[in-house]
Amino acid sequence: MALDLGTLLAPGTTALVTQECQNGVIGKDSVFPALAEQTQGLIPAIDQLCKTARAAGVPVLHALALRRPDGAGANRNARMFGAAAKASVQLTPGSVAAEVAEGIEVADSDLVLTRYHGLGPMADTGLAAVLRNLGATTIVGVGVSLNVGMINFAMDAVNAGFQFVIPREAVAGFPAEYAEAVLANTLGAVATITTTDDVIAAWSR
Repeated sequence: MALDLGTLLAPGTTALVTQECQNGVIGKDSVFPALAEQTQGLIPAIDQLCKTARAAGVPVLHALALRRPDGAGANRNARMFGAAAKASVQLTPGSVAAEVAEGIEVADSDLVLTRYHGLGPMADTGLAAVLRNLGATTIVGVGVSLNVGMINFAMDAVNAGFQFVIPREAVAGFPAEYAEAVLANTLGAVATITTTDDVIAAWSR
């Protein structure tokens, strides 16, 4: 039986997680320019969700992807990893490109988790354990991309026993038509698809 949105998003059992919302991913100097073109409204929507979450007592976590200059620990077993390795923009630890995207405030209360491997933030990163320690049973997942990363994030979260909620204005993929198809035909089967306004309303009650 599906839970109503207010119950699903209850502050005591919900966490907001941003996925790869970094300058070098969704900013103007992106590793993936085609993706960055689809993220015009993403940053303000995510920032507003973060602010509302904090005010409601919902933990905010930022899951970041990094790559060392020598590539140590990075995957090499998929084409997209090779493309990222050759890109002019590198998500080097400590670089501006690797930081949370400009326009998304990071508060002292936020948790920032980093990874050097994989397609999403749940696999062997400690994120699942941290979420459970926070008391979360529902994840509100935002960020990129609906092509790969957000699909991986949602599936891994569901496999780990979490409810997964996606505010559609706070995720992106490319091309836009494909992103909509993923929401309707793939993620809609495993996650609750809603709007940013509805999530904000649930946390503002």
